[in-house]
Amino acid sequence: MSWVCPKCERELPKPGQRHYCARVSLDSLFAGRPPELILVFDKILAEVADWDDVLIGTTPNCIVFTRRLTFLVIRPMKKELDIKFYSTVAHPEKPVIKSTAWGKKFENHIRISTLDDIRPGLFAYIRESYGML
Repeated sequence: MSWVCPKCERELPKPGQRHYCARVSLDSLFAGRPPELILVFDKILAEVADWDDVLIGTTPNCIVFTRRLTFLVIRPMKKELDIKFYSTVAHPEKPVIKSTAWGKKFENHIRISTLDDIRPGLFAYIRESYGML
């Protein structure tokens, strides 16, 4: 069951959950970015948004995907998307550019800039992060 903040109208997994409480439009996050980044984001969004209990919110710097907790964060950069997901083990291999211990799990980052960068393995990583919750 989700809850909608009366102030910012952001949908959250539980009542009173701590969050960035301000309205941020998705369009503002992609302003001035290459059009292909929007296509890349849309492809990821189309896959992940249909998974059970996924809530999507925006902050001034990123798009946050939650179930009970955050499992995916996408940050539009000048020429690429920084995709952060979580795992139970480190992923030192490419396409992961950074894998850091974070509590009892690992925080991993992949950067992509074109539709060709989206490989099935990317969705396997995201699905693993989603499944940890």
